[in-house]
Amino acid sequence: MSVLPAVVLGVAGVLVGGVVGILVNRAAGRFPWPPAPSIGLLVERGATAVRPPAVELVSAGLFALLGLRFGWSSDLAAWAWFLAVALLLAVVDLREQLLPNRILLPGGIGSAVLLVLAAALDDGWPDLLRAAVAAAICFAVLLVMALLAPAGLGMGDVKLAGLLGLMLGWLGWPAVLLGFFAGFLLQALVGLVLLVLRRAGRRTELPFGPALLAGTFAAALASGGWAAL
Repeated sequence: MSVLPAVVLGVAGVLVGGVVGILVNRAAGRFPWPPAPSIGLLVERGATAVRPPAVELVSAGLFALLGLRFGWSSDLAAWAWFLAVALLLAVVDLREQLLPNRILLPGGIGSAVLLVLAAALDDGWPDLLRAAVAAAICFAVLLVMALLAPAGLGMGDVKLAGLLGLMLGWLGWPAVLLGFFAGFLLQALVGLVLLVLRRAGRRTELPFGPALLAGTFAAALASGGWAAL
């Protein structure tokens, strides 16, 4: 890809990511939500989860990387939707130590629908089948782990694993392995650092969702070529 299209992708990612960051910060700042909230209620001006512009800048940078990685591909929409959901899940989990079904369910359905659309556009049915199998395997593996060690994993983490398996499975089995390995490694490193700094004890429960989500995004960036290169 020449320099100009790459610059356009990067700038578009920054702009879209900045807007998404604003909306995510506002929606997370209003959690827990009322039973039937309107979109306007969640994203109107007011309380935010994190003092701006931290979430907004992180979102802008991640969306820029996403655009440079996937370009104008058929699965760009699926990954953009997933990244927006991932940001919201990460912020809520860091604040509440909870991965709500009210985010996971629409996040998973939206990702699946957009991947089906991508498969239809590019005849990527084998990729879609692999993604479905990976989602089932990842869900099952973390379910077993949660049953064996309920203090370390919650059902929100198990459900999230299915979504992450779906997205990484679309890219291939190496991406699945890399994404979960990176997530577990990052969680272990964060726990070790907090332990050394005496910000946490051996029995302190840390939210696992952000590490898994970060590992997934890192694996997505590392798997395959970059459209901007």
